[in-house]
Amino acid sequence: MSHNTFGHLFRVTTWGESHGPAIGCVVDGCPPLIPLTETDIQGYMDKRKPGQSKFTTQRQEADAVRILSGVMVDADGVQKTTGTPISLLVENTDQRSKDYSEIRDRYRPGHADYTYDAKYGIRDYRGGGRSSARETAMRVAAGAVARKVIPGITVRGALVQIGPHRIDRAAWDWAEVDNNPFFCPDRAAAERWADYLSGIRKAGSSVGAVIEVVAEGVPAGLGAPLYGKLDQDIAAALMSINAVKGVEIGNGFAAAELTGEDNADEMRAGADGSPSFLSNNAGGILGGISSGQPVVARFAVKPTSSILTPRRSVTRQGDEVDVMTRGRHDPCVGIRAVPVGEAMLACVLADHALRHRGQIG
Repeated sequence: MSHNTFGHLFRVTTWGESHGPAIGCVVDGCPPLIPLTETDIQGYMDKRKPGQSKFTTQRQEADAVRILSGVMVDADGVQKTTGTPISLLVENTDQRSKDYSEIRDRYRPGHADYTYDAKYGIRDYRGGGRSSARETAMRVAAGAVARKVIPGITVRGALVQIGPHRIDRAAWDWAEVDNNPFFCPDRAAAERWADYLSGIRKAGSSVGAVIEVVAEGVPAGLGAPLYGKLDQDIAAALMSINAVKGVEIGNGFAAAELTGEDNADEMRAGADGSPSFLSNNAGGILGGISSGQPVVARFAVKPTSSILTPRRSVTRQGDEVDVMTRGRHDPCVGIRAVPVGEAMLACVLADHALRHRGQIG
């Protein structure tokens, strides 16, 4: 299987399967002399790990990350990157492959079972193998390294919609994100979501979500015209996350409803003479290049395909069957996608920061 690597100068290769002994990644291109320990990474891993509330899969994984290469302790006792590939490892400790024995030859509707089989002639039915969201744990680990490359940039994410229920954007409070199991910036919305998602979970069903990721402190100038646009790479990175079916930057699709007067981000002279924008409809990117405003992106995650309601399907042999997926699954996979979206945005920004430095100096 090819195409397991993303990035240009800051490159990430992930490996491993959902029910294998371990998953891991190799981060190549990280500059040397950056302080980096497992503690720097673990906090982000803990945000994504399963089993933290009744609203996520009950698979119990510590997701304890180990750094195997690419760092060493200097004369002052500080562990720093060496500029060589950084290898990161997380062991799988709570696989239950027997949960999937019934679907060994059955294609689950909404999953990648059929397409993987059609392409490779073989598929890992035990939780989906490489198509499992388990793989995203290593993206989060890589994102933690990326954040060390761009220390002046803050990357945060929040869940802004579950099913048809949206937050009140006027009530947005970043401090609330860590106070509820949904990474929701609106306290009242989080309370409503708890009741709504409890009903979805008890019914054995699932629902989709929308996540918003924001990067502040991004300098003007990152990205390149035409085929190296910053928003192009952000869209590709977010679209590569499991179950994502839509990405937008800034106003996104809502821009189609606006006039040119409403959509244009007007400017005035700032205190230092540089432009000061009066709005941010463009999501911090103009012509594929960052403007210095916050970079804002949103992505839509489809409902988890593994549900208890029988769905019509076929077997590898062409027999018509009904499929009901047992096991431990997220009623809304969008919840744990928040730290994954943050990580992918951080990786893209680290990559573009290094590319910008390489071209401009």
